[in-house]
Amino acid sequence: MDAEKIRQDFPILQNRKGIYFDSACTTLKPKAVLEAERQYYEEASGCAGRSAHQLAKKTSEMFESSREKVAACINAAPESLVWTKNATEALNLVIRSFDYSQRKKIVTTRLEHHSSLLPIMEQQRRGAIKMELLETSQSGEFFEKSISEKIGRDTALVVVHHTTNTTGMRSPLEKIVRISHENGAAVLVDGAQGVPHSHVDFRKLGADFLAFSGHKMLGPTGIGCLAGKAEAFEKLDTFIVGGETVETVHIGNVAFKKAPKKFEGGIQNYAGAIGLAAACGYLSKIGMKNIEEHERKMASKLIEAINSIPNSTIYGSPDASKRCALVSFNLKGVDRHQVALMCDSLSGIALRSGLFCAQPAMVSLGAPQGAVRASLYVYNTEKEIGAFRETLEKIAKLG
Repeated sequence: MDAEKIRQDFPILQNRKGIYFDSACTTLKPKAVLEAERQYYEEASGCAGRSAHQLAKKTSEMFESSREKVAACINAAPESLVWTKNATEALNLVIRSFDYSQRKKIVTTRLEHHSSLLPIMEQQRRGAIKMELLETSQSGEFFEKSISEKIGRDTALVVVHHTTNTTGMRSPLEKIVRISHENGAAVLVDGAQGVPHSHVDFRKLGADFLAFSGHKMLGPTGIGCLAGKAEAFEKLDTFIVGGETVETVHIGNVAFKKAPKKFEGGIQNYAGAIGLAAACGYLSKIGMKNIEEHERKMASKLIEAINSIPNSTIYGSPDASKRCALVSFNLKGVDRHQVALMCDSLSGIALRSGLFCAQPAMVSLGAPQGAVRASLYVYNTEKEIGAFRETLEKIAKLG
């Protein structure tokens, strides 16, 4: 893939100088996505599945076509895809509405985003479940023996990341899914950092649920997805109810629709879904395998650049093949926020600093006060990494 050519598709990269290394937070948007949303607002802008007029019918067609395109992106059936407002809502939907009547244990890890950990902790606080943690090393790698030991017949749900937002490393999903299913437990995968950067095949993955977000994969903000198996959706109670979630309503008696409609209460983010479908189409044209290869190269160059700076510390495995193009690091003697601010002020380099909404993960990795995170995507180049290294060299002298 040609990152320089790809950059031409992003208006923001043509309209401003600078280097964008904050794609784990949110990605930039190509013209195809902006145009898809504009087209919806100019040509349809109706209520899908409700009114009978032409604008409503056009909206319904565009909306359901988008479901088909996004589902195809992860090799899932359209009826297995629920629209949410983001990955956070998708994770909450499963964790808060899952049936814990027979089993009361959720197994997860310290490395999860707060969007997974907090609803689990809330369920534990309410007495609905007991949380148990898989063991991981300080570099963020799983102790595989722990997977077999912690996931048992008393486990209702296993919640685990595809790729972490702190190190960019992937979890051993094949083993986790296999052992979970051998013990009758369901698996919820947080794919927010995985789906944008890896070829994810939902059917092959075998997980019961997969949550991901549009804005982290070139799509609009305010749109996310929950993919689920039909039998897994049967284990979920209602979450947000309202218009279009029901077949019939009588006082004291409600008949709900099947998934996905059961979980899509109220007017949906039609423009967001249409924009995300365009983003999926854009990524498909590049090819997810090509994106994986590009990111391996970028990760290797990024690790090399940061390691060249005296007194730098990288968190996670030094092996670029185990990561997407995401690296968290610190410079000795220079505050993490100061590093990010100076990169921006000196060279217009956009980074993130702090705990990345994953405080237990950062504590586990040995960075309890947080770190600086550089996260790259399809539009980043080796030349930008070179400029980043030169900027870090200047900042490191302050330490």
